[in-house]
Amino acid sequence: MSAKVEIYTWSTCPFCIRAKGLLNQKNVDFVEYCIDGDRTGKEEMSARANGRTSVPQIFINDEHIGGCDDIYALERAGKLDSLLNS
Repeated sequence: MSAKVEIYTWSTCPFCIRAKGLLNQKNVDFVEYCIDGDRTGKEEMSARANGRTSVPQIFINDEHIGGCDDIYALERAGKLDSLLNS
């Protein structure tokens, strides 16, 4: 069973593009919430992300992972694959 992956993004954000690139490289299906100009979407993201307002914000199985740097840190530490396969 593969994990449920969700990512909040802005369409032109380089960090969002980089984070999605890593997920695509790993052939991970994910749900993207593009919140460009979407105040309600941004508020929802912030509530789920413990007050964070920057993008991307990434969730795996409803657990807040963090942003681009955080998902790459998990990858470097060898922990991302186990999260994605849970």
